[in-house]
Amino acid sequence: MRNTKSIIGKEKTNTSEVPFFDLRRQCEKLKVELEDAFRRVFEKGNFILGENVRLFEEEFASYSDTKFAIGVGSGTEALHLSLKACGVGPGDEVITVPNTAVPTVSAISFAGAMPVFVDITPDIHTIDVEKIEKKITKKTKVILPVHLYGHPAEMGQILKLARAHNLKVIEDSCQAHGAKYNGKDAGTIGDLGCFSFYPTKNLGAYGDGGMVVTSDGELYEKLVMLRNYGEVKKFTSKIEGFNSRLDEIQAAILRIKLRYLDEWNKRRGNIAELYQQLLKGSDIQLPHEREWAKHVYHLFVIKVNKRNALRHYLEEHGIGTQIHYPIPIHQQEAYKKLGYKEGDFPVSEKNAEEILSIPIYPELTTVEVETVARCIKEFHDG
Repeated sequence: MRNTKSIIGKEKTNTSEVPFFDLRRQCEKLKVELEDAFRRVFEKGNFILGENVRLFEEEFASYSDTKFAIGVGSGTEALHLSLKACGVGPGDEVITVPNTAVPTVSAISFAGAMPVFVDITPDIHTIDVEKIEKKITKKTKVILPVHLYGHPAEMGQILKLARAHNLKVIEDSCQAHGAKYNGKDAGTIGDLGCFSFYPTKNLGAYGDGGMVVTSDGELYEKLVMLRNYGEVKKFTSKIEGFNSRLDEIQAAILRIKLRYLDEWNKRRGNIAELYQQLLKGSDIQLPHEREWAKHVYHLFVIKVNKRNALRHYLEEHGIGTQIHYPIPIHQQEAYKKLGYKEGDFPVSEKNAEEILSIPIYPELTTVEVETVARCIKEFHDG
């Protein structure tokens, strides 16, 4: 297994005192298990839709308390194929939010549909359910809420609206592995739930990967065909499909990591609680958790008036940060064709000027959390 070490890696390239994210720490802890998983896949020589994909689908469905799980090539493709499975195509509209990663909207474009934006709530950064109904038209096919940063959207009202207007609900759960709404797993509440296994996610692969979950047998059968050329069996395509498959190596990695997901999410919650304690009393808006939610803190996002100055100060002190996301989708060059203008979504636009993601991942130490909080308070006190 000469090349395995290069995959896992020991050499450090990030010299930050507190890196925003450091996957190498997790890799080192799981090194023996991962090397064994790589070896077993290589020895079997089956790399596409093999045993590990099948078993991981079963295990992820069980973890999510849903009937079916379908491994696909990425979180974006999970959304894209879900839209196609729901019959979305040219001329249709899909309701979602402008304060999300571009891939959410890319998936809608891939399906040939038109994204229709609804602004967000200022506290949990998810779709404002009170503003959805006025955006529903005869062309609307799907409501696509985003469970952003690890906090679920308010799914009760969304489902009520969907039933009243005969719409499908596809959950973008790409940042919400293990999150819950009223005790039910995010991604399993609507018709379909979509997950990403990008390496930085709460459950991340060492490359791209995604999953769709559902308890609808008909949608499941469509997705199984859509991900693999529309085939019902080899060389026999029943529908037009795509090439979007979770590969065997990534599935083997994810099977190992899934066993640790609850433990890692608990650690994220503990870090978030410590941040809340250490930053309490400042003029920073800290993450909010609704009473019906279980937040899994994929990101810990604060809101500050002097965001750019604070970010520069933290970076000067060796603390990595990110902005999720600096430009709302309706203000992106690629999506100006949608015809929205500045001021159409004031909460999303204001957020983009004030939000800052600070380090949070299971391997972050208590000392590092205290260092980050101390620097933030020093900036404000200074």
